[in-house]
Amino acid sequence: MSETSLRLIATCPEETKDVLIAELQQLGVSNIEPAYRAVHFRATEEQFYAAHLCLRTASRILRVIKEVAAQTPEMLYTQARRIPWQDYFGPERTFLVEGVPADRGEAFMRANDISQKVREGLQEHFLRIGDGKMPKVDLEEPRVIIVAFVAGGRCTLSFDTSGKSLHKRGYRQDGHPAPIKETLAAAILHLAGYDGTQTFLDPMCGSGTIAIEAAMIAMSKAPQIHRAKGQFQFEWLAFFNRDLWRTMQEHYRSEKLATPEHPVVASDIDAKYVELARANALRARVEKHMQFAVGRFQDIEAPGASGILVANLPYGERLAKAGGIDLEAFYKEIGDTLKKKFTGWRAALLVAEDSPYKVIGLKTTRRIPLKNGGIPCKLLIYDLYAGSREKKGH
Repeated sequence: MSETSLRLIATCPEETKDVLIAELQQLGVSNIEPAYRAVHFRATEEQFYAAHLCLRTASRILRVIKEVAAQTPEMLYTQARRIPWQDYFGPERTFLVEGVPADRGEAFMRANDISQKVREGLQEHFLRIGDGKMPKVDLEEPRVIIVAFVAGGRCTLSFDTSGKSLHKRGYRQDGHPAPIKETLAAAILHLAGYDGTQTFLDPMCGSGTIAIEAAMIAMSKAPQIHRAKGQFQFEWLAFFNRDLWRTMQEHYRSEKLATPEHPVVASDIDAKYVELARANALRARVEKHMQFAVGRFQDIEAPGASGILVANLPYGERLAKAGGIDLEAFYKEIGDTLKKKFTGWRAALLVAEDSPYKVIGLKTTRRIPLKNGGIPCKLLIYDLYAGSREKKGH
């Protein structure tokens, strides 16, 4: 193992930060420090690459270059000129600077001011040390992304080493009106206690994201193992260790199980969504390790004596478009079905905060606030043990 200690930041929604911290602890990184919508940590070079392959709930990973004084735009420009950018990438690379101000108001730099001063300082540095060549800005597909975060008169300069958001696993196609992000699906599975050692069911699978993430967990499959060459931003930086990266990829490929030890079942009332889920699972290369079914949740039979059921319940607008279903009656039927057919199971239901979830009529073990696409939600967790009592209005 390399002893190099890299300063890194992983970003995520504030509501799922504790899940990301648990993932980082599992990786064995050090100096974990929570921040707003982010977690700071230190890692070896091996752990740096492992984080990109294995973190299921992080949105981005940043590698910190330096923290500099930035009390004024001129000061930030001067500091940016002094950084040895040529040690990180050459003038042939395209780049983009993303300015992120923590402080708001007329007295503080705006995002555009931050990005402009870092960009100007960077380009001036290349002109000063070289033969007149400097990297060009590319707003669409830059090879290098620099994040400049300014807070309290200091600027933390980092490389975005992940590139496109880590929720983009590459398997999901369009075709469902309310898909859930892969990172949120993975966080929900963690919060529900799913680790692949239980039978799993998503009875309202939609495009299949939650069930596909469950299958990958059950197989110990790194979520980014299929990301194509060149799609991680670190691959375009001078510190990229190609041999070590290949070694880490091979290591995590070898860690993958041949098949889940317990069933992973995806079902939906709409056959076209089941086919979409199957197609997405095929793109994720887990389709042959899952079971798919078409039918109403009320009619489904539990695929085992115990297990974990996770569902993203339809919201009012989606149900209205599907035929004006009575949402309150539907939620009550969900509760009745859980009571009748899923004794011995744990159920985790993602519901909109303003939905009539209380009519489900079961006592929750936990209620966890989350957001799905900006919609305030709750993750309701029920342990459906024999003899568990109904709690009206809970």
